[in-house]
Amino acid sequence: MSDYQITEIGPLDSWRGHVGGFLPTSTREGRRVVDHELTMQYVGMTANALAPGEQAGYWHRHAKVEELYVFLEGRGQMGLDDDVVEVGPGTVVRVGQGVWRTWRALPDSPGELRWLCIRAGGYELPHLPDDSERGPDRPMPW
Repeated sequence: MSDYQITEIGPLDSWRGHVGGFLPTSTREGRRVVDHELTMQYVGMTANALAPGEQAGYWHRHAKVEELYVFLEGRGQMGLDDDVVEVGPGTVVRVGQGVWRTWRALPDSPGELRWLCIRAGGYELPHLPDDSERGPDRPMPW
């Protein structure tokens, strides 16, 4: 059997109904910890949604983990150490180790602020994947 798994996180407009967190004290509406559902070894991912005007309510930083925020809908802001940056559809923010971060949906956001947070740690990725192998003689499945 091949080593893959599939889960459905639903359409973007259903994300606010997710309830999840890493610990009972950090569980909240609008978060789904996808890597708790799939057997991920080197990356993690959450699907997130904040209502207009809602904010995280806390700052956090990581000593070992790097995060990539991919914003899909809505308008918001991220606090990154001493800076505040505007985020919206198509904004991608990489946050390195040691950087304090928080976020909020703007009160006048046209809808929920929705994003994926992808977490990784461990080894530095090569600029070009050096562990791939092409299969030019393998027929396409469709």
